[in-house]
Amino acid sequence: MISEGVLIAMLAAINFTHIMDFVIMAPLSATLKRDMDITTNQFGYLVSIYTFAAALGAIIAFFKIDKYDRRTTILFVYTGFIIANILCALAPQYKFFMLARLFAGLFGGVLNVLIMSVIGDVIPFERRGKAVGMVMAAFSAASVIGIPSGLILADIFNDYHAPFWLLSILSILVGGTLLVKFPSIKNHMEFEGSRTPPMEILKEFAQDTNIRRALLFIFLLMIAGFSVVPFISDYLVNNVGLDLDELKYVYLCGGLATVVSSIFVGRLSDKLGKIKTFIIAALVSIIPIAAVTVLPVMPLGYVLTFNVVFFMCFGARFVPAMTIMTACVQPKRRGSFLSISSAIQQLGSGIAVLIASNIIINGAKGELYNFGWVGIVASVATLLCIYVSLQIKEVS
Repeated sequence: MISEGVLIAMLAAINFTHIMDFVIMAPLSATLKRDMDITTNQFGYLVSIYTFAAALGAIIAFFKIDKYDRRTTILFVYTGFIIANILCALAPQYKFFMLARLFAGLFGGVLNVLIMSVIGDVIPFERRGKAVGMVMAAFSAASVIGIPSGLILADIFNDYHAPFWLLSILSILVGGTLLVKFPSIKNHMEFEGSRTPPMEILKEFAQDTNIRRALLFIFLLMIAGFSVVPFISDYLVNNVGLDLDELKYVYLCGGLATVVSSIFVGRLSDKLGKIKTFIIAALVSIIPIAAVTVLPVMPLGYVLTFNVVFFMCFGARFVPAMTIMTACVQPKRRGSFLSISSAIQQLGSGIAVLIASNIIINGAKGELYNFGWVGIVASVATLLCIYVSLQIKEVS
């Protein structure tokens, strides 16, 4: 068995490519709208189809995920993920790109489930916050390394396909490492009753008040985050006055800050408690959410300051939240539960994007109006999420 540190590093690498695949769409919004001649609503469909497909993938995984060795499942799903990104890199026009994003979401949603399932299977609860923090730091690393690199390539080649070629190459390298190094993990298959029919498991979940609260909690958290994030770059370019080539600095600085905050918050949640840490992070996050959705025209330095604080707080909420989700169900049901949880997350993300894209109105010159109302929706969802978190009990 490989060391815990090496395993976490591989999970972080999977998460890096998976997250980059999702978040690269946000900074490319202005470029895609220009090159494909599409509207904000059509861009919203590109983002939401990924999340709805990811929800479907997670639902499919629910019926199978706890029946196989984690290694076998990860290798199969990650191969599909690689193929999907190559299709995105080859996409000649909007409809083909839409289908490629659907395919990417189908596999990406399962990867998220597998990462958290492995952490829950292998990492003891007392160290799980730190492990989740390190894996979630890959979200920030995707912003620090992946997004600026992708934007630079898109600028150099004047082509939105370039970031997806970069992602395809990185994914192939990670996939090769997984093939050689990723260990067999079968702990979840050893519990009595692990072959319970899926519909019986669903019935158990539906009757479990704690699980219902946990699923509502993660749904609200997605509304609180992804109603805002996909439209930030578009707002910064068309309302705040940034140039397209300045966006990479926003994501670079925000990502660097979030790498540090994710690791710090992960360790803090082990010491202070997962729920208490989440509540603190969520309350603090309301201020930058409200601020970044109403920013006026201002110099780059001020924009960087506001967005660094926003990304730090955004990331800080997810570390204790995801740790809570690994601990509110018995180990024998963890994979199945996280599949349903991932489906709820992706549905929440997709619904959040659709809500925001229908609140936002495009001006004649591309400006986004009513983005401040989206910030209010996200803030209210955050408060509701805090309330629900207080009702969740940790099981393992």
